[in-house]
Amino acid sequence: MLKINLSFLGIILSLVQIYAQSFVIDSTKIYKKKALSFEEANIMSSYYHQEGNHSAITGGVGTEKLSDFANVIDLKLNRYDGRGKKYTYGAEFGIDYYTSASSDKIDAKVSSASSSDVRFYPSVNYSVENEKTGVGLGGNIAFSKEYDYTSIGGGFNIHKKSKNQNTEFSAKANVFFDTYSQIVPTEFRANLPARQQRKGEIGNAARNSFDLSMTLSQVMSKRFQMALTLDLAYQSGLLSTPFHRVYFDDGSLLRETLPGTRFKVPIGLRANYFMGEKFVIRSFYRYYQDDWGLTSHTVHVELPYKVTPFTSISPFYRYYRQSKIDYFAPYQENKSGAEFFSSDYDLSGFNSQFYGIGVRHTPFKTIANLFAISQVELRGALYNRSDGLSAGIVTFHVQFKGF
Repeated sequence: MLKINLSFLGIILSLVQIYAQSFVIDSTKIYKKKALSFEEANIMSSYYHQEGNHSAITGGVGTEKLSDFANVIDLKLNRYDGRGKKYTYGAEFGIDYYTSASSDKIDAKVSSASSSDVRFYPSVNYSVENEKTGVGLGGNIAFSKEYDYTSIGGGFNIHKKSKNQNTEFSAKANVFFDTYSQIVPTEFRANLPARQQRKGEIGNAARNSFDLSMTLSQVMSKRFQMALTLDLAYQSGLLSTPFHRVYFDDGSLLRETLPGTRFKVPIGLRANYFMGEKFVIRSFYRYYQDDWGLTSHTVHVELPYKVTPFTSISPFYRYYRQSKIDYFAPYQENKSGAEFFSSDYDLSGFNSQFYGIGVRHTPFKTIANLFAISQVELRGALYNRSDGLSAGIVTFHVQFKGF
């Protein structure tokens, strides 16, 4: 039942993104272990808090106060077969704990189970790359569980590098099968059996998501790199949220209802320019459009600067603007008799700013001659939206590298 009113996953990923230059090494000049060995591990923790006054649970008005504490552990192992192929095995485990004042308003009479929850999400992945041909294949399986939903997913990916490794094409396909327990607000429980009245559950519903992501990366020069991305995403099933109230212009009340399908097309362009050993300009632009009438523009700039050979700071800024979907209207402004309707301000028209700074230290401190602490990073950011929503997030990341 986690409902954070911005692209929380995207923000976490941007906060813990690892920036590093690639070096081409002649594999014939070094010895590569054939046995399974430790390659890398990442430990990430973040704390997020938001405030606002447009909760969709209470019809577009009321508190959006929410706090979330997230932790992720990622592990990678690899081995070489002696014929130029590298095999990578990965596992990730994440767990979030959140408290939500807005979700607690689902049940107007007592404190509901939705006021806090725990979500855990393990996943495993596998890939094999032929370093001679530059072709790589991989797959993954993911699972996620919290109070009112269960998600099972998986995917397949492929990439091809050019002989000089200046050009790379990659494609990823993923599918997710979600099952939602339909929890309805107090006002809609009168005709339910006694047990269902207490919990507000009216049965399960499905949501299926399919996405294809393609990226073309190109090294333009020693200092300039670019990448073009295209995503195609399709969803079907329960795409509305059962516990979102909608108040109409005639005073009536219904639960949010949205179309059963949604098709999304984001297109992005990334450009990085290395101005020297100490300064880098990283930029990103994305255009998004879907068949619900929503369009958006995202511009992101980050300026990593190396203060010392082992320490760098990275101020960043992101501007985002979107139009409302065709079915959104504020509190008591939806038209009675409409087929689809929502007062969720995540689907309204707004602009937002996300800005902060990161500090990264690369000590490469060896521990027991087994592995090294290769990176420690702390990032903090603030988020402000034109509808009054504000948030802050702090993320801590430690990376370990094997020998």
